[in-house]
Amino acid sequence: MPRRTIRLRRPLGSGPARRRGAQPKVVALGGGMGLSASLTALRRITGDLTAVVTVADDGGSSGRLRDELGVLPPGDLRKALAALCGDDDWGRTWAEVVQHRFVSQGELHDHAVGNLLIVALWEQLGDHVQALDLVGKLLGAHGRVLPMSAVPLELQARVRGHDPAEPDALSTVRGQATVALTPGEVQRVQLVPNDPPAVPEAVDAVLDADWVVVGPGSWFSSVIPHLLVPRLLDALQETRARRVLSLNLVPQPGETDGFSPQRHLEVLARHAPKLAFDVVLADQAAVPDQDSLREAAERLGATVELAPVAEPGDAVSRGDGGADSGSAAPGGGGTRHDPVLLAAAYDRIFRMHGRIGPWR
Repeated sequence: MPRRTIRLRRPLGSGPARRRGAQPKVVALGGGMGLSASLTALRRITGDLTAVVTVADDGGSSGRLRDELGVLPPGDLRKALAALCGDDDWGRTWAEVVQHRFVSQGELHDHAVGNLLIVALWEQLGDHVQALDLVGKLLGAHGRVLPMSAVPLELQARVRGHDPAEPDALSTVRGQATVALTPGEVQRVQLVPNDPPAVPEAVDAVLDADWVVVGPGSWFSSVIPHLLVPRLLDALQETRARRVLSLNLVPQPGETDGFSPQRHLEVLARHAPKLAFDVVLADQAAVPDQDSLREAAERLGATVELAPVAEPGDAVSRGDGGADSGSAAPGGGGTRHDPVLLAAAYDRIFRMHGRIGPWR
């Protein structure tokens, strides 16, 4: 099918137009519900927002479309677009539509409407970025959504004790869905291919940003993969932007079970030893050993900002555990970031640590 071109006549997003020096250019990296939580907060404080999203998902509707059509997994891209929808009737309606999943006894069961829409536009236009821009325009998204790479990626992990019958054995686990739920201890992850091309627009966004926000989210399957795309990692190291590492509220069952906040920093540094950060953001109720976290952050060149960012009354505030990061754990009942509190924390960081400002 010949490639079609559709020209967008106005900037994406229905938020306020950016006045030079008035709002920060922010790029948020991650995937899944963790990135959605960050975007829901960030769109409240800036109209110049770009999400760069992992493309290694191989489960659910995304995995089925990927296997059948050979396309990028659209699910995390869809979630990011839904998170950027406005709070007006238009935004709420479209957020619900793209997130809607069919329930049937047939092949459409559990497919998300937004996944099908994104893949259809990819096939029509032959251009990942233009198609996502067009969906963003339809939704009135308060920002732009980009894939980190233009090729589908496989996540592989070296895991100790993936087979509970052999708790000390090291094995290679393949697939993001499997890695995220492993009962073993993830030692290291890698991408296949191991040198995937970065989307040029994503690299340009990082290089042009005032702030780059990494996390929260599934640490090994949504956050660290960005650091395994060589050109994207180069951009993260070369950019003049300030860098924030946003930690999860609690460890994720399976993938980071038993991890302390500082251990999250240590495994990230193991995968990208030359990458420095300016600020590590954590929920103040989720850090039992603040001194150890500050020491780990200093090794990344960062200071620690502690702030209440969990929903009031949620599990992390009560100190009785919960789910990972960005939102609810599979099956519900987990801790969630409060978008207003998280926005306030980001806004304070941008004002206190930024090279330019104030934003408003």
